[in-house]
Amino acid sequence: MTDGKISTRAVELALAALEQGLRENAEYPHLLTTRDGAIQRFEFVVDTSRQLLVRVLKGVFGLSEATAQKDTFREAGKLELVANAENWIAHVNARNRTSHTYDSKIAEQVFAHVPSILPDARDLLQRLRPHVG
Repeated sequence: MTDGKISTRAVELALAALEQGLRENAEYPHLLTTRDGAIQRFEFVVDTSRQLLVRVLKGVFGLSEATAQKDTFREAGKLELVANAENWIAHVNARNRTSHTYDSKIAEQVFAHVPSILPDARDLLQRLRPHVG
């Protein structure tokens, strides 16, 4: 995201890194580091997707910063920038469960959720392409 233009590049890179992390975990499922790395990459996908949506909501659709920040995924759903806002809210909730504490049981639960972001993130990129440069 350079020169004031809105770009999907950060989300694309985060998504590719997550996909790689999931492949590595499938190859080495006994290594907790691959699981934990995939969880961290999931967090990046959630965070960069949200940041991108905030920029689009403000820059393209003229929403106020407060509205764009607070209700990012609900507003994106209303504008059909995401297919299912509740899925994204579930991703944010899963992301938030791991961000401030480490608990192996929570990590297992979040890791089980991680693959569900892949189709949502791909769909988000597709829907945003007409709105970004």
